[in-house]
Amino acid sequence: MAGWFKRFLHKSKSSSAESSLNSSRSASPSHSSSSAENCTSTSMSLVSEVDLELVEELVSYLEGQPESFRCFLQLRDAAPGSAVVTALCDAVQNSHCWVMLITPDFLQDPWCKYQMHQALAEAPMANGRTIPVLKGVDRKDYPRELRNLYYIYMALKENSFRQIRDTIMRYLQELCRNSTSRTD
Repeated sequence: MAGWFKRFLHKSKSSSAESSLNSSRSASPSHSSSSAENCTSTSMSLVSEVDLELVEELVSYLEGQPESFRCFLQLRDAAPGSAVVTALCDAVQNSHCWVMLITPDFLQDPWCKYQMHQALAEAPMANGRTIPVLKGVDRKDYPRELRNLYYIYMALKENSFRQIRDTIMRYLQELCRNSTSRTD
């Protein structure tokens, strides 16, 4: 069971449901900055529905890490009945990092391109926040909008998953350092 969920269950026994829900939405790896407290998930996966199985494996890997990462996968986590675009925008705003699995299907899907543009509009130059992952795509087909960002090339799934985890950790550590230096 994820650490944040254990804390949520423990707090719900000792306080009202509303205050428990609010406290469960703080960032998982012990951040104290307001930007971290506003995020409900560590990462959000932007993916074509065709590639969903691979991304579900990645999400399972990340959520199973000792850091208790929380991932938002729109097809799994969006509230039934909520507006699709609103759920996407909320998820983009409420996630620390965005993992984009760029595959041939992603490049052909207008919805995936829209998701990518939403993430880039939220933080176009956030160092490490957007994590492009290429699978089955040549460098020449890498989206123009992302060419200022380094990417992870997925050759071996296990190595790529570890690289994604390490990249998320670096971003979160930098976020913590920056928020600590601002409060000093």
